Amino acid sequence: MEPLLAALHDQPMQHLAAGDVLIEQGGRTGRLYILIEGSAEVTKDGVTVTKVHEPGAMFGDLAVLLGVPHTASVRALTPSRFYVVADAQEFLERHPVVNLHLSRLLARRLDAVNKYLVDIKQQFAGHDHLGMVDGMLDLLMHRQPRDRVAPPRSTLRDSEVAE
Repeated sequence: MEPLLAALHDQPMQHLAAGDVLIEQGGRTGRLYILIEGSAEVTKDGVTVTKVHEPGAMFGDLAVLLGVPHTASVRALTPSRFYVVADAQEFLERHPVVNLHLSRLLARRLDAVNKYLVDIKQQFAGHDHLGMVDGMLDLLMHRQPRDRVAPPRSTLRDSEVAE
C-alpha cells in the first residue's frame, strides 16, 4: 500500500459525509477516486452491488479505462476521504504502481464474477428450459469484448517488419 500512497500523495482529497454521492451512474468525470478511509456503497440501476471499506479501493476505473460514462453510482456510507485523480488516463500512464494496484483489483473482481457464473451454471445444470441462460453465461465467461479504444499505432512503416 505504501507505493500506492506515495504515488497519490500530491493528489487532492475529497471529504464526503455519510450519504453524499461520489459518482453518479451515467455521468462522466474522467476522474479516478481512491478510498483513503471510510466506506462506500456501489449501486447499479438502484441495486446494491457491493459495500467497500478497504483503503485503496478504486472507483471510476471502468469509465476511465473504457472511455464510457460511469457504470455505477458510489455513495459514502460513513464519513469518508478519497484521493481524486482529475486526469486519470494521463495519471495511469505515468504511474505503473497505480496500474498494478488497479490490475489486481480488476483481477479480483473478475475472479469473483467467474466464480459466481460457475455457481449459477452448476445450480441450473440439467434444466433444459434454462438453455438460453447457460448459453449466455458461457458467452460472458469466454467472450473477449471488442476493444472500444483505438489500438496503439505502430511505429513501423508498412515496409518494415518487426521480429
